[in-house]
Amino acid sequence: MLIEPFSFTFMLQAFTIVLLVAVPTAILSCFLVLKGWSLMGDAISHSVLPGVVLAYILGIPLAIGAFSAGMVCAIATGFISENSRLKEDTVMGVVFSSMFAVGLVMMTKIDSNVHLDHILFGDVLGISWRDVIESGIITLLVMTFILIKGKDLLVFVFDRQHAKVIGLPVKALHYGLLALLSLTIVGALKAVGMILVIAMLIAPGAIAHLMTTKFQTMIFAAVGISVCCSFFGVYLSFFIDSAPAPTIIMLMSATFICAFIINSYKAKLISQKLLSKA
Repeated sequence: MLIEPFSFTFMLQAFTIVLLVAVPTAILSCFLVLKGWSLMGDAISHSVLPGVVLAYILGIPLAIGAFSAGMVCAIATGFISENSRLKEDTVMGVVFSSMFAVGLVMMTKIDSNVHLDHILFGDVLGISWRDVIESGIITLLVMTFILIKGKDLLVFVFDRQHAKVIGLPVKALHYGLLALLSLTIVGALKAVGMILVIAMLIAPGAIAHLMTTKFQTMIFAAVGISVCCSFFGVYLSFFIDSAPAPTIIMLMSATFICAFIINSYKAKLISQKLLSKA
């Protein structure tokens, strides 16, 4: 009974794609949490909808449309922020809500077999091996870029001015990180959808940040948490007859609560020791 989920092809496809998605989202979540770009992940994930609909109309791969729309959102946000008095979070809110609204209007005006629920919340049990391969290629591209430019990205995330002084291409790193974010969201689109991918881009890094103060340890912890929650989320959903993507996010939320309680307890103990020594 315990190994029954592994006897179905659709479950094996689900396990494979969520594990492929779990790794890059976890690594990027560390950068986003430290950079304070959690809202940027939210913005880009919502903004891919009009790109998906346009790609369907033009008969091109949905991934191309989603990635293009995500980059339009990122570039538009950067351009408006640099050329106005508005703060970046305000601009992001305006841009992503506008693009999401355009996507919803387009979705209602065309007769298509693209199900809105699947785009919003994913359809991990309805994917094909082709979708798995597509996510695998995206994961490979993201991981390759991080391995090559990881140290530069780390300097950029922690201190943009220092990165600029030592000669790093700050703008290229800025938009490179946004491109990675867009690619990762595209890879996760069919698995967990554009809404739930936000949690996968924030929760692992947030949990790991509560557990450690070292960035390298934070990366490994985030990946481990993301992989475990993704695997057991799909596994558990088979037995309780629930949707896999929300189950994954529930496990991540439960893990975050546990990490927060433990972290608060440790902080309290340290505070009490310092007071007793004083």
